[in-house]
Amino acid sequence: MTLVRRGALGVLAATGAVAALVGVAFTGVAAAVAVGDPGALVRWGLPVVETLTELAASLTVGALLLAVCVLPRRVPAPGGAARPGAADGSAYPRSLVLAGVAAGAWTVLSVVHLVLAYASVAGASPTSPTFGDELALFVTQIDLGRTLLSVTTVAAVVTALALVVATPTGAAWAAALSLVALWQLGQTGHAAGAASHDLATSAMVLHLVSAAVWIGALAALAVLVRRLGSDVVPAVARFSVVAGWCVAGVAVSGVVNSVVRLGGWDGLQTRYGVLLIVKVVLFGSLALLGLAHRRATIPRLAGPRGGLLFWRVVLVELAVMGAVSGVAVALGASPPPVPDVAVADTSPAYVLTGHALPPEPTALRWLTEWRWDVLMASAAVAGIVVYLRWVRRLRRRGDTWSWARTASWVTGMLLFGWTTSGGPSVYGHVLFSAHMIQHMVLVMVVPLFVALSAPVTLLLRAVPARAATLRDDASRGPREWVLTLVHSHVGRFVAHPLVAAVNFAGSMVLFYYSGLFEWSLRSSVGHLAMIVHFTLAGYLFVNALAGIDPGPTRPPYPMRLLLLFATMAFHAFFGVALVDGEALLVADWFGLTGRPWGPSAIRDQQIGGSIAWGIGEIPTLALAVLVAVQWMRDDERTARRRDRRVERDGDVEMDEYNAMLGRLAERDAPR
Repeated sequence: MTLVRRGALGVLAATGAVAALVGVAFTGVAAAVAVGDPGALVRWGLPVVETLTELAASLTVGALLLAVCVLPRRVPAPGGAARPGAADGSAYPRSLVLAGVAAGAWTVLSVVHLVLAYASVAGASPTSPTFGDELALFVTQIDLGRTLLSVTTVAAVVTALALVVATPTGAAWAAALSLVALWQLGQTGHAAGAASHDLATSAMVLHLVSAAVWIGALAALAVLVRRLGSDVVPAVARFSVVAGWCVAGVAVSGVVNSVVRLGGWDGLQTRYGVLLIVKVVLFGSLALLGLAHRRATIPRLAGPRGGLLFWRVVLVELAVMGAVSGVAVALGASPPPVPDVAVADTSPAYVLTGHALPPEPTALRWLTEWRWDVLMASAAVAGIVVYLRWVRRLRRRGDTWSWARTASWVTGMLLFGWTTSGGPSVYGHVLFSAHMIQHMVLVMVVPLFVALSAPVTLLLRAVPARAATLRDDASRGPREWVLTLVHSHVGRFVAHPLVAAVNFAGSMVLFYYSGLFEWSLRSSVGHLAMIVHFTLAGYLFVNALAGIDPGPTRPPYPMRLLLLFATMAFHAFFGVALVDGEALLVADWFGLTGRPWGPSAIRDQQIGGSIAWGIGEIPTLALAVLVAVQWMRDDERTARRRDRRVERDGDVEMDEYNAMLGRLAERDAPR
C-alpha cells in the first residue's frame, strides 16, 4: 500500500478520532465521576475506539460493495487473452483483499470496544482482579454484551469469507453478513426514551447502513484508485449513484433521530443540540462536495489531470467524513435532551409491546393512526421514485409504458407503506384480527398490484445491457443482478409455480403454528423477516400464475386455475380452523394486552380466521378472473395468428385433413 493510500485512511481515522475527543470534551461525557469511575483510559478511549470500529466496519462494507456492483472485472477473450478494449479489472481482486484486511481490523477493534464498553457501563477498571469474570457474565447474560459479542463474531466470519470468495455473489453474501452486524449495532444506541424506541432504532439502522456504505466505498476507492487505471471513470460514476441514495438515507434518518431525541426546538440550545448542528453543517458540506464531484470532476477524470482532481476532492471528503463520524460517536455517547428513561406507563399493553394501548379502532382511525417504520416507509417511497424514473426514461427515448401498470405499482407501494406503518401495524400488535389484516394485505393484495406492474420487465427495458454507467465488463448492476437471480438455480426453484404455491400456502401454517409468530411479535428482526417473506412469497405466486415479468415456466391455463383453486381451498380450511379453534395463539401476548375495548382475545382470533377466509378469497377470486381473461386473450391471439397464416399460406391443416379423408374414402370404396 503506497504512502498516499495510507495517508487517505490516516486522514479518515485521525479526523474521526479528534472529532470524537472534541465532542465528548464539549459535552462533558468524559469527565470523571465520583462513584464508579472506570478511569481516564476508558472514558477517553471508548469514543476513539468506537469511532475507529465504525470506520473499519464502513471500510469493510464499502470494499465489498465495490466488488458487488461497482468495480469492473477483467473479461477474457475466448482464447484466454484479454479482450481488446475490455476493462482492466485489476482493482477487483484487491477490493476483496482490502475488505478482508478491514474486517480483520474491525474484529480486533470490536474486541477492544467490547472490553471498554463493559468497563464504562459497570464503572470498573479493566485492571480489576474480577474484571474477567464479570466480563464473561456481561457477554453471556446481558443483552448489550451479547450483541457486541455477536458483532465481533460476525466481523471475524466476514474476515475469513472476504479473503476466500472471488465472485460478486460471494462478495454479496459477505456484505449481507456485514449489514447484519450493522443492524445489531443500530439496536445498541440510546433510543430517546421507550416511547420512541422502534422509530429511533429503525432510523438508526438506516442511518448506520447509509453512512457506512457512503464512507466506506469512498475510502475503498481512495485506496484502490491507483489500480483502477482506465476503469476509474465508470467506477466513480457508479459510486456517485450509490452515494446519492446514501445521502438521502442519511438525511431522512438523521431528521427522524433529531426530532425524536431533541424533543423540540429548545433542545438545540443544549450542548447536545450544538453538537447536532455541527454534524448537520458537516453533512451539508459533504453533500455539496459530492454534488460538485459528480458534476465537475467525473467528466474530467479521463483527462491527463484526472488523478490529481480525484485526490483533491476525495481527501477533503474523507476528512469531513471522519469528522462527521467522530461527532456522531460523541452524540451517541452524550445524553440527549429527551432522557433515555422508561416512560412511566405500567399498563399491560405498554409493558408487553413497548407502546401505549391505541384507542378503540374505528373506520377513520384505521386511516389516521400511524406508527412509522422508517425502513419500510423509505423502501416504499424509494420504490415509487425509482419506478417513475424508469418510466420517464422510457418515454424520453420514445418508448411507451402502460399508465395502468404505473398506477398499479404506485397503489401497491402506498398499500405497503400503510400496512407496515398505518392502522394494521398499530393495531396488529394488540389485535390478532388486525395482524391478520396486515398479513393478508402483504401476502395477497400488495403482490397482486406489484406483479401487474411488471417491475422486472420495466427494469430490463429502462436499463439497457450497456447503460450510461459503461458496464461493458463483467460487473453487475441492477439489470445484471436481476437476471442473475432470475436464471439462477435457486431463483428458478422458488419461482416454479408448484413451489411458489406450496410456499405461499404452507409457510402460513408453519408461521402461525410455530414459534415464528411469537418471534415476529417480540423482535423487530422477526417482524421485518415476516414482512419480506410473505410479500415476496405472494409476488412469486402471483407472477407464476398471471405475472408479466420473466422467471418461471408457467403451466397451461387449466393447470393454473387448478393450482389457484387448490390454494384457495387451503386458505378456506386455514380460516375455518382459526374460526373453530378454542386455543389462543401466543396466549401470553394477545391474552395479556389488557384491552378495555373490543372482543375477547379468543373471539378476536376467530374474527381473524374469518378475515383470513374472507379477505384471502377476494384477491384469489380476482386472480382467478385475471387468469381466465388472460386465457381468453391467449386463445384470441392464437386464433388471429392462425387466420394470418391461413391468409398467407392457405389452410394447410384443413387441406391435409381433407386429403386424409379422401384417401380413406378411396380405400373403403371397393368394399
